[in-house]
Amino acid sequence: MVSQKVTVKNATGLHLRPAGVLCKEAMQFKSLITFTKDSSTANAKSVLSVLGACVKCGDEIELVCEGEDENEALETLVNAIESGLGE
Repeated sequence: MVSQKVTVKNATGLHLRPAGVLCKEAMQFKSLITFTKDSSTANAKSVLSVLGACVKCGDEIELVCEGEDENEALETLVNAIESGLGE
């Protein structure tokens, strides 16, 4: 299991479009990929779960990857979030 904290920089947070991009990136991997914000945990492979986390600009989330490709998954998702998820 690997994890890393990352700050969401999107001006509108993780609304539908960036949530979809995050899920699309996460689904490329076999690992279980979740993130925590405050005390809640969301499945990064589920758009509804990501939207339900209500992540806003400036919020810090902790990505957690667990599985055979966990290191690659973590690196890819951190880079995607830091680059703004296509926005």
